[in-house]
Amino acid sequence: MELRIFTEPQQGASYDTLLTVAKATEDLGFDAFFRSDHYLSMGEVDGLPGPTDAWSTLAGLARETERIRLGTLVTAATFRLPGPLAIQVAQVDQMSGGRVELGLGSGWFADEHAAYGIPFPVDKFARLEEQLAIITGLWATKSGDTFDYDGKHYQLTDSPALPKPVQETVPVLIGGLGATRTPRLAARYATEFNVPFASIEDSARQFGRVRAAAEAFGRRADTLVYSNALVVCVGATDAEVERRAAAIGRDVHELKANGLAGSPAEVVDKIGGYAEIGAQRIYLQVLDLADLDHLELISAQVQSQT
Repeated sequence: MELRIFTEPQQGASYDTLLTVAKATEDLGFDAFFRSDHYLSMGEVDGLPGPTDAWSTLAGLARETERIRLGTLVTAATFRLPGPLAIQVAQVDQMSGGRVELGLGSGWFADEHAAYGIPFPVDKFARLEEQLAIITGLWATKSGDTFDYDGKHYQLTDSPALPKPVQETVPVLIGGLGATRTPRLAARYATEFNVPFASIEDSARQFGRVRAAAEAFGRRADTLVYSNALVVCVGATDAEVERRAAAIGRDVHELKANGLAGSPAEVVDKIGGYAEIGAQRIYLQVLDLADLDHLELISAQVQSQT
């Protein structure tokens, strides 16, 4: 099982904080550093010092790390036009030496759109589908050829489809619990399918839908990577688990039910349950970015056992 570190900077984190966590991610042997793409905090936090832009952050980290994969879980299609987003991701891939992954979703948080003047269209899923077609189409276009697209929401004419990423294929991550359209979209465009914050049973059901959609599309189901995102709260003692839960404003019992919480042995056991249904990666949602001892414990006593 690959373990990746997943952060939520809109809850309150500067670039310097994210750099510190990314470097710890690399030093401690984790596979990747991912971040959310949000501009407004959620829940009872002030979000200070304010939001950081996901792709600006990843561009900086691309130059200050060497090994870890870097990506979004997930960029909202409502935030950026598809052509400029394809350019941004390709450039950060170049800056990282080919370590970038693009998680892309339809967008859902209406309040942050209102707060920063971002249009929040009704037909978000249709726009997401067109964006995926355009971004992957631009990257796949041979150098010297041009790319055209005539959709309902976006039109491109004689695009030189530049720049190109370093990677021949930038991994594209699609996720969610939609029963029909989401699996179909993943079957067509995704390298990886992610189920966020769901039980083993619900994850198994959704993985099954995606596998079926892939086969129906004429693609082997095992050509996708299957993953989960889960909040993490590990402690060497019960008191340490309680302290870490309190620091993120969560109840231990709720965390154990809905995430990866408890002793290292408990967390390893629960990860094993996700592995049994076919999960190959878990994105560990780390909410207290000042607690680097937490990452060290997970590396030493959880990652080493999975």
